[in-house]
Amino acid sequence: MDNKVLVKILLPEMDKSYDMYLPINRKIGNAIELINKMINEITMGEYKAGIHQCLYDKSTGNVYENDKLIIDTNIRNGSCLVLL
Repeated sequence: MDNKVLVKILLPEMDKSYDMYLPINRKIGNAIELINKMINEITMGEYKAGIHQCLYDKSTGNVYENDKLIIDTNIRNGSCLVLL
């Protein structure tokens, strides 16, 4: 899986976390949409995505810019991200 990274997505509002593969050639904004779709499917519609969500690095608290490609960030296999 050279074109994907395995990350842990934390959802504080649901007090849950999910391991997911994200394609490295996608922008962060598109990745947030993918994450929302996947979590909505996993929770069978229980999770409702917010309008203005951001993805954060759990260890630093830095927010990722929506127009950056995942490959151009520090997101790698094993990264822990927070979706708010």
